[in-house]
Order: sequence, then structure tokens, then C-alpha cells
Amino acid sequence: MRIIIGVTGASGAIYPFRLLNRLARHPEIETHLILSRAGEKTLFLETGKKAADLKSLARYSWPLEDIAAPLASGSFRSDGMVITPCSIHTMSAIACGISSNLIIRAADVMLKERRRLILAVRESPFHVGHLRTMTSLAEMGAIIAPPIPGFYNNPASVEDLVDSSVDRILDLLGIEDTDTRRWNGPERPSREPASLPESD
Repeated sequence: MRIIIGVTGASGAIYPFRLLNRLARHPEIETHLILSRAGEKTLFLETGKKAADLKSLARYSWPLEDIAAPLASGSFRSDGMVITPCSIHTMSAIACGISSNLIIRAADVMLKERRRLILAVRESPFHVGHLRTMTSLAEMGAIIAPPIPGFYNNPASVEDLVDSSVDRILDLLGIEDTDTRRWNGPERPSREPASLPESD
């Protein structure tokens, strides 16, 4: 299984770091990382980690400017691509087919080949132009999955909140992970079986 991970300069550098950590536990998954310059800067500002720290978690890493990389061709078989975090700039470029770097070109390939493209758009609030662009991408076949954490599992840490969104991404990729936390309904008090009435 081949998964492409694109990382842009939007806030949320912890998401690709955590996603790659989770994917690294699956030796059967071949990961390909594309890290933008802005993504590299945001990674350091938000986590103190360097590009090499993120790249060490991926099987392969590709320069943003390498439009001759295999990922730029539809003949390169892959099972899905995730852009996390996905900036509005990158989202808009994908929607317009402006393949000015490898992240955008690889995403364009996913759309034209009818493969799974997941965009973890990181922005708030959205104006109507953002929403129209997301609608356009959804109509093209992309999955818009902003990293919005769930609280039903009673998160106890920032990592729990991050994993709430990472769990959903793994599900969207069709990857089974034993650490994925799922909602199984509220806990219900146990009840003693009703006693039978005494016979006369």
C-alpha cells in the first residue's frame, strides 16, 4: 500500500507528524512525503522539530520542486494522498489545476486518476469563496476533512485531540489501526436480572 503525505505551511504541523508516526507502525505501508518550505518553517515554529525529524518517519521524501518525481505521473500507482495541514493557497491551486509544485501536481494526479485525495484544510472561519472551492473539490472527488477533534472519548491530552482527527484520516484511507478510538455508546449501568415472583 502506498500513501502520499503532503505538508503545507498552514498551522497544525503536529498532524502530519502524528499521522506518519501511526503509519510507521505498519511496515506494509509505503509512505511518500512532500514537505513545502512553509511547512518546514511551521513545523519548527510549532513543534521545535526540523524537516529531517519528519522525513525520518517516511519511507521516501521528495523535494517540493521535483516535478519529474514519480508522484507527478498517473502511471505511479498509489492508494491515497493526504494533505495535512492543507493551506487555503494549496487547496485553491488544486481546485484550479495549477500544478506549480509537486504537492499540487500529485494531488491533481489523484483527482484525474479517480484516487483518494484527503484535504485536511486548516482555516477558520471560512468565507464563501473557501466554501465554494471546497464544494468544487468535493464534486471532483476530493474528501474535505478539516482536523476537527471529537470530545466523546474524553480526551486527556493534546495528543488525544490530534489523534481524534488522525483516526478519521486512517479510516478514510481504509487503514485498520489498533489505536483508533471509536465511539461505542455511553456506558450503561449494569442491571440485575429481574427476580421471578414467588409461586403460591
